[in-house]
Amino acid sequence: MHLPAITGHGVFTPSQVITNEELVVAFNAYADRWNADNAEAIAAGEIEAKAHSSSEFITAASGIEQRFVLDKSGILDPEVMHPWLRERSDDEPGQMAEMALDACGKALEMAGVAASDVDLVICAASNHERAYPAIAVEIQQLLGAGGFAFDMNVACSSATFGIQAAADMVRSGSVKRALVVNPEICSAHLEWRDRDCHFIFGDVCTAVLIERDDLAKGAKFIIRSTRCATQFSNNIRNNNGFLRRTREGHMEDRRDMQFMQNGRKVFKEVLPMVSKHIADHMADDGINAEALRRLWLHQANKTMNDFIGKKVYGRTPEPGEQPNILQDYANTSSAGSIIAFSKYSDDLHAGDLGLICSFGAGYSVGSVILERRD
Repeated sequence: MHLPAITGHGVFTPSQVITNEELVVAFNAYADRWNADNAEAIAAGEIEAKAHSSSEFITAASGIEQRFVLDKSGILDPEVMHPWLRERSDDEPGQMAEMALDACGKALEMAGVAASDVDLVICAASNHERAYPAIAVEIQQLLGAGGFAFDMNVACSSATFGIQAAADMVRSGSVKRALVVNPEICSAHLEWRDRDCHFIFGDVCTAVLIERDDLAKGAKFIIRSTRCATQFSNNIRNNNGFLRRTREGHMEDRRDMQFMQNGRKVFKEVLPMVSKHIADHMADDGINAEALRRLWLHQANKTMNDFIGKKVYGRTPEPGEQPNILQDYANTSSAGSIIAFSKYSDDLHAGDLGLICSFGAGYSVGSVILERRD
């Protein structure tokens, strides 16, 4: 048996930013247009007028202040309200693979490893731009990696589930090095016309390199243990699969074809599930709260993270113990906890312990306990 370790990590961040203020201007213009077009039905009480959004509402509801996106022009156009992503020919690299090359390159450079020495690529994300061939196989080919590759989807927990799968294969000896990459184009599956969720998501891609401890060239994070759990729920759902329903030969403009959630039920049901999952994982690994130096949580909502942090530590976390990045990146699905890890892990010292945790639709929750070693 071998000891798996994270030896490199990288984040691809799009160049375009949408602030809350920009988003509110676009949404309110759309709402005014929609209300004017449906004035008679609204006056007759048949439908409700769309309420305005505000920066204050967004910040209070989520803690988000801005988000990075691949295209802001379409999102901020009241007549469009979705990103314009150019359709690529079959001979061109896909959008997700292109993002992945940047993040994987950074992870490989940090670890001092050539892509040809990687023998597993897992593309773990909440939405994939096609059914097949697998995005991971395309990434493998573009990188020049060896071995094999496959896609994985466990929604917002995809990254931690991918890490567990890769770590288990490294541990067993079936692979020596693995890249777990999370290209999240969340702007494409968000309903930007829905006030309750129009501010939630952003785009990004993360990658971690996992290799045998004895092959590492520098500082690393030993993967001490992993734990994953799922429980079926419809409270977070996206029906935009390849079996789209049609009516009279035309695609329906169905609201459930984009991201949907019952926020109140998610809060009520997910928070205790995640808190217990982390507590049980730490207990089984012999770790108490005082020994946990860093908690890298899924970046869905500041209130949720604050609640979980207090449960894990038994107190309000000290500054730096539970870093948040969603104020800058918004919710980036499976990539969120990895962004937090990538940006807030360099200051840890040998022997320090940290825990990555992601959670979301499924319901799903995954956790990874790490120990820094030089």
